[in-house]
Amino acid sequence: MSGTVVRVDGPVVEVSGLEGAAMLDLVEVGGAHLPGEVIALVDGVATVQVYEYTGGLRPGEKVVSSGLPLTAELGPGLLGGVFDGMLRRLADAEEFLTPGGRLATLPRERRFDFTPHVAPGADVGPGALLGTVPEARALAHRVLVPPDAGGRVDWVADPGAYGIDDVIARVGGRELGLAHRWPVRRPRPFRARGHAGAVAPLVTGIRALDLFFPLARGSSASVPGGFGTGKTVLLQEIAKWCDADVIVYVGCGERGNEMADVIRELRSLDDPRTGDPLLARTVLVANTSNMPVLAREASIHTGVTVAEYFRDMGYHAVLIADSTSRWAEALREVASRTGQLPAEEGYPAALASELASFYERAAAVTTLGGNEGSVTILGAVSPPGGDMSEPVSAHTRRFVRATWSLDRDLAYARHYPAVSWRDSWSRDSEALADWHFLQRDSGWAERRRAALGLLAEADRLESIAQLVGAASLPDRERVVLLGARLLREGVLQQSSLSATDVYCAPAKQAALLALMLALHDRCLALVERGVPAERIEQADLSEAVRARELTPPDGAAEVAALGERVLARLEGLA
Repeated sequence: MSGTVVRVDGPVVEVSGLEGAAMLDLVEVGGAHLPGEVIALVDGVATVQVYEYTGGLRPGEKVVSSGLPLTAELGPGLLGGVFDGMLRRLADAEEFLTPGGRLATLPRERRFDFTPHVAPGADVGPGALLGTVPEARALAHRVLVPPDAGGRVDWVADPGAYGIDDVIARVGGRELGLAHRWPVRRPRPFRARGHAGAVAPLVTGIRALDLFFPLARGSSASVPGGFGTGKTVLLQEIAKWCDADVIVYVGCGERGNEMADVIRELRSLDDPRTGDPLLARTVLVANTSNMPVLAREASIHTGVTVAEYFRDMGYHAVLIADSTSRWAEALREVASRTGQLPAEEGYPAALASELASFYERAAAVTTLGGNEGSVTILGAVSPPGGDMSEPVSAHTRRFVRATWSLDRDLAYARHYPAVSWRDSWSRDSEALADWHFLQRDSGWAERRRAALGLLAEADRLESIAQLVGAASLPDRERVVLLGARLLREGVLQQSSLSATDVYCAPAKQAALLALMLALHDRCLALVERGVPAERIEQADLSEAVRARELTPPDGAAEVAALGERVLARLEGLA
């Protein structure tokens, strides 16, 4: 099925003669075989968005349709790889990509040790386990029956080393290899949404998130913030320390030097599970700002498809998209070139539905094979000028389960992470309170409520103190300001440069929060007994504030012992 170019408008090309072409079909344009996608069909003319530079392309050149949508090759060799928005491998490329370059996704030269887990004659359905490949020490690559296959196992390969293109089984008369292809815009199927057990949290190791604005596995969160507020740094720290099995990091329109820093750090950082570089269980999709802009739109779908692939193996995957604002800008460019009626700020009217379909692919599921897995989506939002009312920020808030809003004033005050306790929220907090209760931490929800209430009251009092001076406030209100300061400096702040504070285990998080609340309660009790607030403010509480760095990452017992000493000294003021 072929046609002819009739008009070229930057990355958008109009083609005549593509009879039988369907929406979202993948095509090759011109003599350079530029990849593109059909985005509109009107009166026999197909509009194609090209994912490469179209310089030199002219009317009359040939366009060939594959008859299939944009697909991703999924199989062993993804982990540790760096790919572009179409999942073409970049890590082994020795020079800049030429337009139309046909780079393979998976390493054809590599042999993988395959161990079968089924026998001939067995009946297997979609998602069933065929065998395993030891790709990384952190996890085994499970070779599954593709979602569109199944039946009787006619033959299965013996244990041994096989390449990506080798046949390792015949199921229902169909030959299966180590890899298969899947359309990136079609969510991979599953048996049921939600796990049979209780909702479990995604542990990030960052106290401001885990304690105050927690996220469940299989949920979604946005990270809005203006320029310089630390979105990329925060997402990188989550990628390093969260308890996911697989990280899929999509650099969507990011600067090339930032993506290079991500790759360099992931290679240098040891995985606490295995001691290998963290990159060994990470997949990076790099569509930087100097790459074709329209490939950004595909990169998001490519990344979430990879995450769903590992989810189907029974693993917990986290997809980090940095940033969805630049993805939305790519949608706006396509819409403007195809003559779509613009909506708010020039974005297409379908922006909300595009965002919804993306975040909807986050889920904790029971897979087709009966395993439990999840995809958690974290999307950075970069509102122009920090305007949180702009369309991408406003629509994203409708579809995510949590918002971790970054505050410019906190960032400029070197308060890391600059997560705003005023503008952030979580819809998963109630369900996760039940999870903590089942884990025998019945006070989790009450501590969270008390801490957020204390911070809110202190915010109200600080505006008054700026007018009349903190010394003019009643003693109780001065103690509230002190308690909020202890929370901010001893719990909410976290040093990414400290070996003992860069990650904080859940037990230590709970111990630190309990300590600060206990100090606040003790100070209030001292005021009730007639101790002046000024004397309490002059007490040395620095040891409690520095407890986060003086104790190891899992040092809950050490925090409790330190707290007892500080509380005893504080009691001596009475």
